[in-house]
Parts: sequence; structure tokens; C-alpha cells
Amino acid sequence: MRLKYLVSTAMIAVMLAGCTANEAMEDTVDVDLKKVSSKTNYQLSGKIVQKMQAMSMAKESPITLRIFKEEGVLEVWKANTANRYEMLRQYKICAWSGKLGPKSKEGDRQAPEGFYPITPGQMNPNSSYYLAINTGYPNRFDQANGRNGTNLMIHGACSSSGCYSMTDEQMLEIFALSRDAYKGGQQSIQLQALPFRMTAENMARHRNSPHIGFWNMLKPGYDQFEITKRPPEVNVCEKKYVFNQQTDGKFSPSGQCPAMSTPPAMQAALASYNKKYNDDYAKAMKKLDGMAWYEPSEAERKAIVAKQRVGKELAYAPTGTSLDAGKLMKVAELEKQEARRRELEEAKKAIDIQKAELEKTTRNGKNVPVPVENPMPRPVEQAAVEQKPAKKGFWGLFSKNGDEARKLEPAPVAVAPVDTADQPRAGKKPVTEEAAPAKAEPEATAAAAKPAKAATETTEVAPPAEQAAVVEQQPKKRPFWKLWGN
Repeated sequence: MRLKYLVSTAMIAVMLAGCTANEAMEDTVDVDLKKVSSKTNYQLSGKIVQKMQAMSMAKESPITLRIFKEEGVLEVWKANTANRYEMLRQYKICAWSGKLGPKSKEGDRQAPEGFYPITPGQMNPNSSYYLAINTGYPNRFDQANGRNGTNLMIHGACSSSGCYSMTDEQMLEIFALSRDAYKGGQQSIQLQALPFRMTAENMARHRNSPHIGFWNMLKPGYDQFEITKRPPEVNVCEKKYVFNQQTDGKFSPSGQCPAMSTPPAMQAALASYNKKYNDDYAKAMKKLDGMAWYEPSEAERKAIVAKQRVGKELAYAPTGTSLDAGKLMKVAELEKQEARRRELEEAKKAIDIQKAELEKTTRNGKNVPVPVENPMPRPVEQAAVEQKPAKKGFWGLFSKNGDEARKLEPAPVAVAPVDTADQPRAGKKPVTEEAAPAKAEPEATAAAAKPAKAATETTEVAPPAEQAAVVEQQPKKRPFWKLWGN
């Protein structure tokens, strides 16, 4: 019966589509939380009730929730007395994590995209995030495609790790609107979580996205709501969504689709709708020739609204919109930028892996320091520096050039007498009597003591290479025949 009514109104609705959609501006939430005594029993303000009356809506008539990630908005559509839905409220989403595209697995920080039924059992009045509504992810489509995740919510507190997070004031109104719809007899509220409004220009702008195939599958559901202004009937077969299909068989999410057909009135309405869409898409492609859309990261979205966090709680984390943070770019420039971003992401992953490995290696609860190579250049090996003067052979003393050779030899360094009672300095050999010149004159000994002291001071402060050279300049022993000379 519901589908027949929907089809009967399709032809009229297609002529009116676009006349009322997206005309309402964002409403300001007039809620003072300090005056709210009970979150679950909160009654909608007189301002909202008056607006319902002006739009021919009963307080407890059914609602539909629509989310558009790119714009960062959540809309509440409500049925009027003609059983046609109109947008009652539009809220700015405070925080949603990840990027455009569906959620695939636990921990990927992606907020769900798709069509989700919300029953009264999914309402959580005791949430740690003020109030919460479970989206129902994973639904039949997600499960059939091996997607997983838990606790994907619409909640308050303006903080998200895969959810759609609102302010507490916004969540109070959304929760109350849903509660009243259930009181009126609605068994399931449809959540349409979409990446963007699926207009011809938006679809052309995102034509290069890896998710375009998934979005093309969601588009018929979006189109049929735009045409009829009623939530489409959603089924899943062959691991894909199907909308408003008539059949005598049964739908199995992973099984083959039964024989099905689109009602004639809906076919006619879709034909007219798609003709205009195709014309608009061709114009958009010409307009966007050579251009592509740069989809911003969550961090880039957060950067444009960073000032909103000032003075708020640390958990308060608005994320901004993709439209504000993204931009159109030339295809060649975008390819270079994407390649650079992939490199940075891979580098970050490598750092995270290394960090995780370091954290595994602990001792007494503390990280074990990892030895790394000294970045300073190594000192020159001392052995290579300590080059002693070559000693001349015995017969060389009587050679023709013996005197000249002796003149070129370095002068011996005199060493001051050492008191045998003193201990030798650490790291140095004690000076023995054999090392001192025989029968040295008192004046010569005193004079030699000064250069010896200077040499010692030089050794203490000189660089390693020079130090080795100075230390090794020991006084040469006098030949035995010199002992009897003058």
C-alpha cells in the first residue's frame, strides 16, 4: 500500500521537486541546558511547535534524518498532513571524522554512508556523550560486503571517532523530535547518510573519486526521495542497494536479486528527472574540463575551525566542512599533490610502526634506549699519528752526510728531575734516571725544566692528534762515545 501511494504521487512530485528543497536556512537552537531538568522528557520549544503548525505538521508525525557530509549538515524532514515530507530543521554537524566515503572496518575513523533504519531500541538516553542515537551500522548491505564496526552514533559532546557528533543543545532537539515520532506510531526512522547532495555538478566534481561506484549505487535512493519527498523502500540483494522495487520473490543481501520491476509511474518520473540531470551533467563536465576536486583530510578541516576550540573543553573538537577546506585544482597539479600526500602517509605509517616496536621493548615499565650511531666524526686512530723519528743506523753515523743528518734531527726535549716520592700522573709513564741527560749542568737543567712544563701543559689541552705527537717526542739517548766527550 505504501509503495502504491508513493507511485501515485510521483508524477506530481517530480514537477514540484526543487521548489521546496533546501530553501530553509540553518535554525538557531534556542535551548538553555541549565533549565533542562530531564533530557528524555524535554519538550520542544514553542518556536518549533509554531513552525510545525505553519507547515501543517502534527507534533507526532513521522520524520526522516538526512546527513550530507561534505556540507556538514544534518536535516530533520517531517511529514505534513498530505504525507509529504518537508525539511523542518537543519543543524550544522559539529564534528565528523575521516573523509568522504563509506565506513569499511572498525577503527578506520570513517563515519557511515548509506541508508539505515533507526528503531526505538537504538535510542540511548544514558550516553556518555549526553544523548545518542545508534545509526544501526553495519546494516544488511554492510554485513553482506564484509564491513564491520560498532557503536557508530549520532550523539552530543562535539567529538567524533567515526560518529556524527552534534552539540548537546542540538542533540536534545533531535532526540525529542525522534521520541515524539515514535509516540505517533512510527516504527522506524530512516537515516540517509550521504556524502553530498547528488546533483549533476557534485557528481561531476567527484567523478574521479575511488568511491564513485558506491555513490552511483546510492544515487537512485537520493533521486527518488527528491522526486516523491518520501523515504524510499530500501532492500539489498547481490550485495547492493535497490530502491522502490516491486517483486513477488524475496530479497537476500548476498543472494541473487529476484525478478523485480520499477512501477510505471515511477519510471516516467525518473525518466523526466534523469533527462534534466543528464543535460546538467554534460554542462558540468564542460565547466570542469581539466579540473578535479581536492578532497581535504580531517586535519585540514580541523585547521579552518581551530579558533572555535578556544576556551572550550579539551574534548570539544569541531571539524569544519569539506567545502571550506577543499578546492578545485588542475588535474596534473592534483596528481602531484596526491602523490606527495601518499608519501607522507607512508612515512607516518613507518614512524608509527617503529614507535610501536619500541614500545614493545620495555624494561621495568620504561622504554629501553636504542643505541644509535654517533653522528660526530670518529677521531683519527692514535696509532696512525704516533710516528716516532726514524733512528739512524750505527754505520750511518760515520757516513759522509752524518753531520747533516744529525742537524736535521729534532732537538731532544729536556725533562725536569722528578722526585721519586711523587706519584706519576695518571695515564703517563714515570720519568726514570735513564731518560735524563747524564751529568747535566744545573743551569741547563733549570732551563730545560721550563720547556718541559710548557710541553706538559700543551699535552693536556691539545687535540688528540697533536697530543700524540707531543707526548712521543722523548729525549734521545746520547751515543756511548759521547759520554767521554767534552
